[in-house]
Amino acid sequence: MPIIEFTLAPGCPYIEVNQLLKATGACDSGGAGKMLVAEGHVSVGGVVEHRKTAKIRAGQIVDIGDLRIVVRDGDDADAAA
Repeated sequence: MPIIEFTLAPGCPYIEVNQLLKATGACDSGGAGKMLVAEGHVSVGGVVEHRKTAKIRAGQIVDIGDLRIVVRDGDDADAAA
């Protein structure tokens, strides 16, 4: 299973699931992301997500097909640098 690590922008506590799918290249647009969510192809923490704009926070794992997206805190990245 391919794994993508996505780091939130510093100061941003979340990203909407449809925008996360777009930002990671899992789909071509936010609209396509919304469609994937609506059709039940996306799960968050192992549970199918039906909210198209669900807030995904640091530490959460999003699965779509055989792709896994791990969300990291952007503020932690700054502290480590």
